[in-house]
Amino acid sequence: MSRPSTAPPAMPVRAGVFSVWGEVAHPTSLTVSDLRQGWEQHRAEVVFDCATAGPQRHTFAGPLLLEVLDRTHPGFDPARRKERSRFLLVVNGGDGHHAVLSWAEIDPDFGGSPVLLATRLDGEELDTAGAQLVVPSDRCGARYISAVTGIWIGGCRLPGVAPSES
Repeated sequence: MSRPSTAPPAMPVRAGVFSVWGEVAHPTSLTVSDLRQGWEQHRAEVVFDCATAGPQRHTFAGPLLLEVLDRTHPGFDPARRKERSRFLLVVNGGDGHHAVLSWAEIDPDFGGSPVLLATRLDGEELDTAGAQLVVPSDRCGARYISAVTGIWIGGCRLPGVAPSES
């Protein structure tokens, strides 16, 4: 695999389209429609605190983030748990908001959190607005990313430490 890119792949900016790139064998661009057609849709009824609007109650539907990202073949050996546990995910939103998750949070061998890339919010399709990252276990809404524009996947490397040592 070539050296991972920190910049998203060049593509026309269109509402509802996002890229997955980084240390992956198959970088890709997806739409909300792709997410509805290519994966099982899961439902999450959530309550979270919003700093500006107080408690929020919503019902989201969409595929599991893990299942979507698995298809890009992240740059780790799936049989090696320690290798998987050092991978990070950075999710970017259309409003400039970002959130960082670890692969271990969504991996069933670790946290197994059912994080979604929502295609529906309270029964409304998100085709125009864009997919939304939904972290049902969070009590705070800060990692709920609206209008996802990109997801970067990459291994965490400590400065001065060779990858085989980390």
